[in-house]
Amino acid sequence: MTSSATAVIPPVLAEVVRSGFVEGHHRGSLVLLAADGTVEVSAGDPAAPVFPRSSNKPMQAAAVLRAGPDLSGEALALATGSHSGEPFHLDLARKMLADHGFTEADLQTPPDLPLDPVEAEAYLAAGKVRERITMDCSGKHAAMLAACALNGWDPGSYLDPGHPLQRLVLDEVRAAAGEDVPVVGTDGCGAPLMAISLVGLARAFRSYVLAEPGTPQRRVADAMRAHPEYVAGTRRPDTWLMREVPGTLSKVGAEGVQAVALADGRALAFKIDDGSARARGPVLARALRMLDVDAPVLDRIADVPLLGGGQRVGEIRAAF
Repeated sequence: MTSSATAVIPPVLAEVVRSGFVEGHHRGSLVLLAADGTVEVSAGDPAAPVFPRSSNKPMQAAAVLRAGPDLSGEALALATGSHSGEPFHLDLARKMLADHGFTEADLQTPPDLPLDPVEAEAYLAAGKVRERITMDCSGKHAAMLAACALNGWDPGSYLDPGHPLQRLVLDEVRAAAGEDVPVVGTDGCGAPLMAISLVGLARAFRSYVLAEPGTPQRRVADAMRAHPEYVAGTRRPDTWLMREVPGTLSKVGAEGVQAVALADGRALAFKIDDGSARARGPVLARALRMLDVDAPVLDRIADVPLLGGGQRVGEIRAAF
């Protein structure tokens, strides 16, 4: 662990241990914020811009609320989600579309299988094929279409970076992170993707849990915390954490990204440099313990076994 922001090679955040032998490492950058928003711990280069991927979704949802749709409860949580593709996710996404005059054909998500492996196996066993609605971002896209319907915006170009809704998203990301957006790319779902630093990402999550009640930011945070199974799924760490540590806001992103804010404003964000999802749990649990979180769910989140011959022979473990 270092506090240097100039390291060329990111430090090791997790190591791969098989049969007592360290056979690999996962490097990355990380930042922990104290309750007052100051940087308490840093590793690697948390001031460098990264693509937060789906960790940007709370900000995208807040921009949708600013555009006027009266989303709340489970629907607002699903708008922030990378859902598992469980039946209750798909049912609500379809309802959100229908409520605003759209069908699954209006979604511009790429056809995909459910994100959760259990759901994907059941889906394929039922003889189904990849669909737009089963892509994990379909709730977010349904919410974006709702904003188009309310404002008379072109729903056919809702993913264009110059679309009025995406300009609102850009403004929201800048304001929440407290910094500029140096790069706008394209996310896996096709939506514009705004790069910010890990410090900015942690700061954004902190600002959402501390926002005034009734503001778009606080409405998003409250919906996510009240309905975490719609943010993720019944077998996902984001759900476990928000269910078992009251007041916590948590959202995973692809390529090894994670952001969390606690009820009192403590916050964290990290990115695994090689994009590995398997290192995320051990790093998240260790980072939360460094923020003085003590809850049984952390053991569950941290547990990433390695198998040999179908038996546990090792693990991925935090190394900082």
